[in-house]
Amino acid sequence: MDFFIQSAYAQGAQQGDSTSFIIMMVLMFGAFYFLLIRPQQKKAKAHTELVAGLKAGDEILTAGGVLGKISAVSELYAVVQISENTEIKIQKASVSVVVPKGTYDEA
Repeated sequence: MDFFIQSAYAQGAQQGDSTSFIIMMVLMFGAFYFLLIRPQQKKAKAHTELVAGLKAGDEILTAGGVLGKISAVSELYAVVQISENTEIKIQKASVSVVVPKGTYDEA
């Protein structure tokens, strides 16, 4: 019966070098850091500085697309004038960008 069954041997099986695996993992982490993590941290830092620097009179555009002029600022909120007699209260974190002066008046 053993005559028909052949033993299976792994051909050319080698144990991989663990240092090459570690080097590849470090290189992959480095690539992820410089391509994904670091730019996201820079963007978050810039937005935090933008929100901290808001003051009355700034013309802003919110994440929802509302264009207005800030009339009052508190720690977490800003009151934004969006038309002659209409003001809304928004979270300061929802401000996307401070637009150049005069943009609100042109719209």
